[in-house]
Formats: sequence, C-alpha cells, structure tokens
Amino acid sequence: MSETSRSQAHAHRDAGTAPRGPGGAGGPYGVGGAGRGAGSHSGHTGRPRGSTSLAVGELVEAALPMIADWLPGQRWYAGKGQAITGLRPVTATPLVTGDPAMLHLLLRVEHGGQSDLYQLLLGLRAEAPADLLPEASLGSLTHGPYDGAALYDAVHDPELTGRLLGHLATADRFGPLAFRRTPGPGLPSDLLGRAGTAEQSNTSVIFGTAFILKLFRRISPGTNPDLELSLALSRAGSTRIPRVAAWFESRLAGSEPATLGLLQRFLPDAEDGWELALDQVARLKGDPSPGNFAVEAHRLGRATAEVHRVLARALPVARLDREQTGRLATGMAERLDVAAAAVPALRRYRPALHAAFQQLTAEHLADLTVQRIHGDLHLGQAMRTPHGWVLLDFEGEPAKSVAERRLPQPALKDVAAMLRSFDYAAAHLLAGAPQPDPQLAHLAAGWAARNRTSYCAGYTAAGGTDPTACPELLRALEIDKAVYEVVYEARHRPSWLPIPLTAIHRLATTT
Repeated sequence: MSETSRSQAHAHRDAGTAPRGPGGAGGPYGVGGAGRGAGSHSGHTGRPRGSTSLAVGELVEAALPMIADWLPGQRWYAGKGQAITGLRPVTATPLVTGDPAMLHLLLRVEHGGQSDLYQLLLGLRAEAPADLLPEASLGSLTHGPYDGAALYDAVHDPELTGRLLGHLATADRFGPLAFRRTPGPGLPSDLLGRAGTAEQSNTSVIFGTAFILKLFRRISPGTNPDLELSLALSRAGSTRIPRVAAWFESRLAGSEPATLGLLQRFLPDAEDGWELALDQVARLKGDPSPGNFAVEAHRLGRATAEVHRVLARALPVARLDREQTGRLATGMAERLDVAAAAVPALRRYRPALHAAFQQLTAEHLADLTVQRIHGDLHLGQAMRTPHGWVLLDFEGEPAKSVAERRLPQPALKDVAAMLRSFDYAAAHLLAGAPQPDPQLAHLAAGWAARNRTSYCAGYTAAGGTDPTACPELLRALEIDKAVYEVVYEARHRPSWLPIPLTAIHRLATTT
C-alpha cells in the first residue's frame, strides 16, 4: 500500500539515539536568550514539589540535551539517520503548573542541512507515571531546580491531555498560543485523553468516545489544510467529515498563525475503509464471487463527489489556460524524470509516460477546472460509519510544503489516488507468495477493476466530473501518483515495488 499516513483512521479504529550535545547557551543545544522566560504567562503557577512558579529557562536548558537524545527515535521525526546539528527553542509556554506540569515547546531542529520546526509537549512530575510507556520517557533531570524530576512526552499522560482539552473548552490564550472553539454546544473539560497507538506522522489523542485531537508534530507556518478544509466543510454542514470542535495555533514571528492541533468528533462505530477492503479481498481465496465491496465503492465515490462539490462552493475555483495546463504537465514530467533517475526500473517507460503527460495540453483540456481537494485520498483515509462514508485527514501529501498543499488541483486527482488504493488492496491477495498464482492474480485484478469502475460510477452519479469523460487527464494523474509510489516503495518497502510498477506498465501501454 502506498499510503504513508493513516493516523486518524487507525486512532478511530483502536479507540536510535543522537549524540548528546553540550548544554548551556554557547553550544548547539543552548537556550541562549530565547528560552529564558519565553512564552511565560501569569496564570496558575507552581512547580513540582510545591514551588510557586515554573522556571521555564532553567527547565528548557536542562531538557534540551535529553530532547536531542530522545527526538531521533520518535516515529514522527523526519530526520531519520541524520545527526542533529542544532536544537533551539522558538517558544516555551507553560500550560499546566504544579505537579504535574506541562510545558509547550516549539523547537527548531537542524539536521542534514535542513531545518524543521517541531511541536513537543513536555510533562514534568516528581515521579514518573507508573504506566508510562518506555518510549515516552526522556529520563530524569539531573541538575537545576528540577533535579530528579521525571521528564516525558505529555501526550502519554491522560491527566495532562485532559487539561489540554480543558484549555480548548474555554478557548484560553497563553502568550503566543491561542485555543479556539467553533460555535455550538460546550466542550467537556473533564475527559482524560489516551494517545493513539498507530504508526503516524502526527499524534492522536482520544477523549472517551466523544473527541479526537490530532497534534501536528512537524509544524509549518500558516493554516494547516486539514483545519482549513475541515472547517469549510463543517461550516457548510457536510456530514462527510467528523465535525470540527476546536483547534489551537501559535503566532510565529513574521508569519500567519501556525496550526498546532485539531479537535474533531470521534467516530466510535466507524470501520476503516482499508481494513474493510482487505477483508473482502481475503475472502476471494475461498469464494471468487465479487462480494459486496463494489456497493461500498460506489457509495465512497458518491461521498468523494459530495465533498468536492461542497469545497467548490466554499472555496475559490479557477480555470487553467493552455499555458497553465502545460505547466501542470511539465511538473508531472519533471517528477517522472527525477523518479527514473532514482529507480532504474522506470526508465523503459519514460517515453510512453511523457507522451501521456503531453496529451494534457490538448485543446479540450485547455480550460481545466481546479479547486481545493483532499490531496492524499486513499482507502485508509475513509471510514464507514452506520450513516455512510466519512473522509479524514485533509492535510494533503505530507512531503509537500503547506503552500503547495493549499494550491487548487483537478478534482480528479483525488479520484486517481483512490483508484491506486484499490490496486494496493487487491495486491494483498498475492502477498507472501514467491510466485503469484495466476488464478489469484486474475481474481485480484478483477476485484480492483470492479471497484475502480464502481467508485467512478458513484462519483459521477453524485455530480462529480465523469472520470471516463476525461481519460487523458485521469490517466496522467494516475501515472503521477504511481510514479510517486514507485519512489516510495523503492526507498521504504522494496518488496512492494512490483505493485506500482505493474500499474506503470498498464498505464504506459494504455492508449
């Protein structure tokens, strides 16, 4: 499967070290002037073991070397295999004081010649929680006013995440941090939060069966598309997403506020679309009949079209002229060339794939409509509830910048991505076999084809652009997605590389 993130879908369903750097202001982990008192406020005060204030500067200075050791081992950290060469706090804001205490940090991390901004919630207790996961612990502080206190990732402390929900419920403000609520019934402030267990690039915290909070770990300036699009859909009354209840953000110097977290309604009775598809695929081994997933694929197509229609009404829509469409095709061709340089197996298909991209500049595609879309749609981003399909995670492709993800795109880009997801689900029927069984391969291909067709039919029936009426565009968009998958699998899951390469072969030979 090419899906790189199924964070909320997993959370809804299951309700290495770096060298230590020198401490102090002079080294790469030094606080300098930024940490001492940064983001402090005059709210409730206190520190572990009865003190009356939180010594932010001393705490940050003592914590930075421990963070430098702990950070590279986190699954959401993007600089895997690269030594941290710089680590400094951008903001340090106390959210809870006393014992326990919670400090919100935005950290500028330098590694491998690049610089990223990360969000971290530090928990501090005189003694570590008894049930704290080992991977959540940063260790015990060894000097300063907090000598001996336990330092840990606060998202794994239900009491502290419950306090975070309380800040969202009362729309608090702490220095650069602002907590915001949508109009409607009040939020509970007495629920404890449990951290999700899924592999993901963000962290989900679930509050009972009512709400789920997505904490964005890698932060970019500006409104995160997940918040922007989810708010637009919620305000329009769409039932195809979990309703937005609240969010929080931080104003960074010289830029618009950066989204830090998004609170939405939890879907306790929902089923992950990816798992539903795999269950249907597995049944083909014992019963080659089509099963009923084609019905669900049709419904999912309808849901996708409904979301696109609401987004087109709520947010700007544009039309690309011939030159702009040409730039769209050029971008695809350039991504293909970069991918072919990295994965030799792609090179034999380059001429045919380039020809497919060039078709986008044909006369009838010179007036191409673009709009805001999901941007990273696949079966793992769809949940089947008793009331129908719901779409999640409107962040877009995580490898792209926020500015790129907020650009209008052809709506059929989401359709093409979902078609690729059906291919990935079908491929699980052949997983683990050294030599694919021809009969199983035929069944898998048939399952994918049925569901691809049914999804497109549902999309068209609900008012979406008929994908079959735009074969050149759909083919180019599917190729672009498959090229991305080829690079991803070559780097991370070489045994899965045949899945997108099979699609590349099919698409290169399609006329």
